Amino acid sequence: MKMYFSQSSRANRTLSEKEIERNALLSDLEKTKKALEIAYAGFDNVTEPDLIDCYIYEVNSVLKRYKFLMEQAAALIPLPEEDTHPAPLNTETPAASLIG
Repeated sequence: MKMYFSQSSRANRTLSEKEIERNALLSDLEKTKKALEIAYAGFDNVTEPDLIDCYIYEVNSVLKRYKFLMEQAAALIPLPEEDTHPAPLNTETPAASLIG
């Protein structure tokens, strides 16, 4: 029997530690987004005071988790290096450039 699907077509590279961490973080952010949507939907649909309190706590909890994950994501993204030699400021006034 001939095999039509080749194993070599798959990428045979391993993910780096940074890529694994990034993928896990994106997955957690997606799950947190869904949890927040569910919490808001539950809050919108309840009338019992105890359940309202429950959903308020749940929304606050998920928002804190979202904030934490966003801080982690910001730490993963490298900031552009500051230029050690900033460009000189243009001391010429706009009117001078029109006249000259």
